[in-house]
Amino acid sequence: MEIVVSAPYKKEAVVKVLNNVNNTGITIYKGRNTIKAIENERENWNVKIFKIPHLINKIAYRFFRKSKAQRSFEYANKLLDMGVSTPKPIAFAEHKTALFLLDSFYISEALNYDLTFRELINDPNYPDRLTILQQFTKFTYNLQVNDIYFIDHSPGNTLIIKQKKGIYQFYLVDLNRMKFGHLNYQKRIQNFARLSLTDEMIEIIALEYAGLCNKDYEEVYADMLNACHISANKRLKKAALKKRVGL
Repeated sequence: MEIVVSAPYKKEAVVKVLNNVNNTGITIYKGRNTIKAIENERENWNVKIFKIPHLINKIAYRFFRKSKAQRSFEYANKLLDMGVSTPKPIAFAEHKTALFLLDSFYISEALNYDLTFRELINDPNYPDRLTILQQFTKFTYNLQVNDIYFIDHSPGNTLIIKQKKGIYQFYLVDLNRMKFGHLNYQKRIQNFARLSLTDEMIEIIALEYAGLCNKDYEEVYADMLNACHISANKRLKKAALKKRVGL
């Protein structure tokens, strides 16, 4: 297995964790991929275990494209270099054969956070919700003007920590799909579409965003509302299709 480790971590510690990853730790997420929380040398690590890709991607990730694990590791380091918060990257590992990529893993620090963006959707009365939404909007705007396009900008992929009264810090996770380069206005608005925003949240975010980008609020609100509704309808149709075919 090929392993790349960030200083000051030791490869031996990473190997030890990966050798026992199926038998230790706590599973905190299980879906297409699996995330396990594992205590190691007085630290808490999160190990993301990527699903073994299908045949074409086994070959593509072996020869032509970076694996999701490698991209997660490299993008995390790049974000930190750019001043954007994300859990500290520790290592990535890949099990390759002569022809295929099989297992791959991304290890990062386990972050003790207060909430994810999803809580703001599910609880309209969440304490200090308006302030958090306003600061989250500014956080997203700063990503965009710094040419960071976080493709998976969805409710579970922003962790939020309360620093002190009225001040919040945002951490990006699930980093394997990102692009870096100029985002025009339409692309920036579209970047909010996967967040499952309610119409009331769109009003708050659009008002804040209009002030940041010096645009008319009514225009921003209409554009954001349209983008979010189109995205929501696509998700509903996709879910209905999966249900019909028994997935």
